[in-house]
Amino acid sequence: MGAQIDGVGTNTLEIEGVSELYPAEITTIPDRIETGTLLIAAAITKSEITLAETSSEYLEAVLLKLEDCGCKIIRGLNQISIDSSNAEIKPISITTSIFPGFPTDMQAQWTVLMSVVNGVSTVTDTIYFDRFKHVPELNRLGANIVLDQNTAVITGVKKLKGAKVMSTDLRASASLVLAGLIAEGTTEVLRVYHLDRGYQRIEEKLKSLGADIQRVESKEY
Repeated sequence: MGAQIDGVGTNTLEIEGVSELYPAEITTIPDRIETGTLLIAAAITKSEITLAETSSEYLEAVLLKLEDCGCKIIRGLNQISIDSSNAEIKPISITTSIFPGFPTDMQAQWTVLMSVVNGVSTVTDTIYFDRFKHVPELNRLGANIVLDQNTAVITGVKKLKGAKVMSTDLRASASLVLAGLIAEGTTEVLRVYHLDRGYQRIEEKLKSLGADIQRVESKEY
């Protein structure tokens, strides 16, 4: 488009202003966090799904951890398949990092997966030290998670139980929806406007995969 930008691929960009930008045709990259969230949905429900119009290139750190914990991952051209139908999911600890490391925007979803795995695991966030507001809500659903500064220590439980929980931010919302997929009974997630900032009609996508989920109007915030 005619911009003058130096330092691409480094920690510093140097931009020299130009008088005019020009039209160009580009293709935006797939949303790796939505991809990762749906992969966790499959892992946590012991399912087999294929996600199209996405790429493993931007999500390799998450895919490797899913393989470590027992899921089968198939990387295809513009698609990713996961099969956890016969997997015995193992506790795997993660530490968030800048790309290409494990993304901080996936730590809440990973916490949910580990909350129903037999054993103890940890989730450490080195990007945002205070990004664990979903933990008290997950504990309301029956999870056993203890916070130690910027680390969540997770002792897996056999099952979660439905309850009314409160979203506090975008990825926390996603983690509560994931927890609701496997919780016994009904889970009501409030303040889903947080969810809408990063996911387009996620309830419709999950419903198309067989989830019993619906969006309802609520005046309780």
